Amino acid sequence: MAKGGVKKVVLAYSGGLDTSVILKWLQTEYEAEVVTFTADLGQGEELEPARAKAQLLGIKSENIFIEDLREEFVRDYVFPMFRANALYEGVYLLGTSIARPLIAKKQIEIAERLGADAVAHGATGKGNDQVRFELSYYALKPDIKIIAPWREWDLTSRTRLLEFAEAHQIPIAKDKRGEAPFSVDANLLHSSSEGKVLEDPAIEADSVVYQRTLSPEEAPDKATIVEIGFERGDAMSIDGVTLSPATLLTRLNALGKANGIGRIDLVENRFVGMKSRGIYETPGGTILYAAHRAIESITLDRGAAHLKDDLMPRYAELIYNGFWFSPEREMLQALIDKSQEFVAGSVRLKLYKGNVMVIGRSSPNSLYAQDLVTFEDDQGAYDQKDAQGFIKLNALRLRTLASRKRKLKG
Repeated sequence: MAKGGVKKVVLAYSGGLDTSVILKWLQTEYEAEVVTFTADLGQGEELEPARAKAQLLGIKSENIFIEDLREEFVRDYVFPMFRANALYEGVYLLGTSIARPLIAKKQIEIAERLGADAVAHGATGKGNDQVRFELSYYALKPDIKIIAPWREWDLTSRTRLLEFAEAHQIPIAKDKRGEAPFSVDANLLHSSSEGKVLEDPAIEADSVVYQRTLSPEEAPDKATIVEIGFERGDAMSIDGVTLSPATLLTRLNALGKANGIGRIDLVENRFVGMKSRGIYETPGGTILYAAHRAIESITLDRGAAHLKDDLMPRYAELIYNGFWFSPEREMLQALIDKSQEFVAGSVRLKLYKGNVMVIGRSSPNSLYAQDLVTFEDDQGAYDQKDAQGFIKLNALRLRTLASRKRKLKG
């Protein structure tokens, strides 16, 4: 009889060693029919080998799902997040975090379509991804059974994983027989490298860790100028050419890579309680972030802009912790999206040796009034005498406090 009453399980499957072992483990331990789902999120890997490997492990063709999600990923997840200028702990552009709810959503859709009673993922019991996957599963299908092999099995070392693979005729690439120097997660927005040789935060990461960017030292000695066009807070064009969301981000990635942009070496606070060190590369996202803040600087009212900045850390934390499908994230998103109604125009940037410099911004909805800020004669647009009363009113409580201090000292 199937363990836990599970008859059919949808597995988030990459085709790599770990998820291939999980696939076979689900078949042997749970005696369940396994359905594999492989998402193309722009990780830059050929995905058809995942299909061949799943078939080799006994998965029926009709139970193998491979889907190109690049446009949906950027349009419905990355762009809404960038409207908020979301940064976790002031640095991290949330490249891994934002991909998990989409993968989970597709798993649940497949599970409902095929009548599967469980979903499974390959996240470990120490990381954030287990939380992100499972909160998303429960938000979308509260009665779903979740299988997290790394929290159940006894394959607690690389050696035991390899032994299991060999015992069940799971193909092992030559480079997988040795201990991996660090783990990598990638999608169209970023790549992250963690673990093993990167665990000591005092030691500089070797250049081999960086996969998506040239080092700033190797970048060209000549600056690249790029212009990004926006509508309602979303990037729509590069140098006047309208592009789809995924195509646009791919183009920005190429520009960022060539100019050594988007590297961070980060020690972050995981949701599960520990600190971890990671090397993140977000070339296109770093350019997009700078451009979006620049177009907002001339189109957002001060009150709206400052409120967004106040709310951003909370919004970013919700995504980092896995609450994409929570009502509070959706409420914040509605507020953020409302703020983007007039965020349109273009931003010119200079890319040079790891730096993104804003050199111009313009908008038909600009709130920037040159006749108000000019040092020349403003023809009566602003009466500078009005500032005296404004200052005195704002100073009233400070003067009152100062008077009390003097009395107490006296």
